[in-house]
Amino acid sequence: MNAGWNREQMAARAALDIPDGAYVNLGIGIPELVARFVPEGREFIYHTENGMLGMGPPPDETQRDLDLMNAGKKYVTALPGAAYFHHADSFSMIRGGHIDVCVLGTMQVAENGDIANWSTGEPGAIPAVGGAMDLVQGVKQIFVITQHTTKHGEPKLVERCSYPLTGEGVVSRIYTNLAVVDITQAGFKVVELAPGVGFDEVRKNTGAAILPPTRV
Repeated sequence: MNAGWNREQMAARAALDIPDGAYVNLGIGIPELVARFVPEGREFIYHTENGMLGMGPPPDETQRDLDLMNAGKKYVTALPGAAYFHHADSFSMIRGGHIDVCVLGTMQVAENGDIANWSTGEPGAIPAVGGAMDLVQGVKQIFVITQHTTKHGEPKLVERCSYPLTGEGVVSRIYTNLAVVDITQAGFKVVELAPGVGFDEVRKNTGAAILPPTRV
């Protein structure tokens, strides 16, 4: 299916909603791509929990510095003025409320803003406990980037999470390949449809009630 956003376009769309001058943490996976997209006229200060502030976009293969990696073990660059610090200091920044925006991936997001992104809870499942549990409690605003459904076609936007929670009621906005979706008091609401995607397709692939955009 050609309709909708690809991974890079999802990341670019999320970057549009990050305010100028924000301190931003990026989760592993699609969220890492957001570092490639800074809208013209804005500056983002990217933070990675393994101890760096001022992270730049990924380098090409000829410019890799083996000492510069993010928390997802991906090569990154350092912008002029970048700072390095102890892991504990990095988490003090997170827990102290000094990070403005965090962009995370997920397995499920509930209509009330709950997020489950570290384990399916199945016997033998390999848990991926990282910094997310600290991030969802300490960061001022939580965005999520994810495919709208799993590879098996199961909705990731659900009425209630069936997987172990990372945080309760913390997500404010979701970016999928089909739409931008807000968490509201009335549940999921489409803010913007991806190119070539109709609201009926979004509704069909969402595991909860979802409100249409103001203008369809």
